[in-house]
Amino acid sequence: MPRFGTVLFDLDGTVVDTVALIRESHRHAVQTVLGTDLPDEVLLANVGRPLIEQMQAFDMDRAEELAREQRAWNHAHTAELIRPYPGIAHTLARLGDAGARIGIVTSKARPTVQLAFDALPEVACHVDVLVAVEDTHVHKPRPEPVLLALDRLGAAPADACYVGDAPFDVAAGAAAGVVTVGVTWGFFPRQAIAGADVVFDDVPSLGDYLLGVGT
Repeated sequence: MPRFGTVLFDLDGTVVDTVALIRESHRHAVQTVLGTDLPDEVLLANVGRPLIEQMQAFDMDRAEELAREQRAWNHAHTAELIRPYPGIAHTLARLGDAGARIGIVTSKARPTVQLAFDALPEVACHVDVLVAVEDTHVHKPRPEPVLLALDRLGAAPADACYVGDAPFDVAAGAAAGVVTVGVTWGFFPRQAIAGADVVFDDVPSLGDYLLGVGT
């Protein structure tokens, strides 16, 4: 039996490796619209929030233009740059075989998620529910996206967890009343997700924990 009946995952930096894709998409937007460059840590500081909020951090007045440029470059290069994290597809398959329901809760727009799913069908085939940015009026770090995924799956918070690489994921999961699981292979260092109930540095250890192996 899996440790949780429902396992929710963030997408970027957790299930799929989009670090290079998002970094270069942001860089293109900032260079094209603002005529400048920013350090990587500034470009990626708000990954996990909705795209428009990330662009507002660069320039509040030109955020819409920045988002259009970012989105166009991102969509054109998704298939080229996106990768699944090694072992993630196998972990999702193990969870599904064990009877767990699997959800993705992301601040990405649904068309952008679909591009990722089209590029990585070995990941997409295991997802039972998707909550994207269009599905709620407020977003992570608020709990509403996590709660919506639970509602769509008919799941209780007490039997669920949310896995993510960002402090926004940890905050949203905690506010929703689920167990929070941090992972360190994405956009944020361990100290940024230190508030999670448990943190893992590699996919096999995460999979064993979610499946209750060794307990």
